[in-house]
Parts: sequence; structure tokens; C-alpha cells
Amino acid sequence: MATSGRSRGSKAARQAIDRPFAPEILRQAKALAQRYQIVLELEDDWWYGHGLELPGAGGDGKTPQEAVSDTREALTAVVAYLLEKGQRPPAPAAEGRRGEQVNIRLTAEERALLESRSRAAGFRGLSDFVRAAVLAESADRTILPARRPRKRHEGRKPSGKVIAKRS
Repeated sequence: MATSGRSRGSKAARQAIDRPFAPEILRQAKALAQRYQIVLELEDDWWYGHGLELPGAGGDGKTPQEAVSDTREALTAVVAYLLEKGQRPPAPAAEGRRGEQVNIRLTAEERALLESRSRAAGFRGLSDFVRAAVLAESADRTILPARRPRKRHEGRKPSGKVIAKRS
């Protein structure tokens, strides 16, 4: 279950999973949570997962399949909680909706260089060029560089992370 002692599920998930949801809300939450991607990490022979769209909802397990199942349960609880509160859960990443905006500051020289390369590559805008360049670089990777580990065992680092597609 997503609320095990080793799990790092969000506070909302821990509170929400302990009580029943209205059947229609639970049905909607399960359907949406099944479409979310899960990021898995291996640490000390134990698998940890969190949602790509909802990074605060996590689970764990002895195998990747157990971690995905546990994480999916946490995602369902968080989505059900959001729906119950009248909030809109994030869209699945696979839908490709771009609802986030990032602003970066560049020097005039950096901007000119990026715009030049963007036009040369056939892009109409700088943001499409930057996004495409980064996504193309990471598309070939199945194991991504580990980010700063969440301290569970002091001094030990995760071996890496894998993004699990919808199951």
C-alpha cells in the first residue's frame, strides 16, 4: 500500500487513502492515474516510484512492478482527493498539452546564438527549438542521471531512475 513506512507519498495521499471516495470520483481518479507516467529509482535493492505529473505521490516495492502498483495507488488517491476538492488534476504528460511556461534570462550574445541556430534548424520560435533540443537529447536515454536523492539512508545514493510508461 502507498502508505507504508518506507513510502514517500504526499500528505494528501496518506490522508485520502485512509477513507473511501465517492464511487464516481474513484472511477475517474483510477482512469486518470492509469495514464500517468511513473519514475522509478532503485536504492539499496528497493524500488521507489513517483508520478511524473504528480511528483509528490509515491510508492515503493521489492520489484519494479510492486513499486509501480504502489505508486499507481498513491496517484489514484491524490487524483481522487483533488477531484473531491473541485481541483483539476494535471493532464497526463503523454497528451502533450503544454501548460507550463519557463522564462530564462540570456545575454544578448546567447539569445542571438540560440535564435540563429533555431532558424537554421527550421524552427519558427526559440522556445520550440530549446524544447526540441533537450527532448531529443533525453529521448535516447532509458536511465536518466540521478537527481539529488531524497535522504532515506544517509550517505547512499540511488543507482539511477527509469521512467515507466503507462501499464
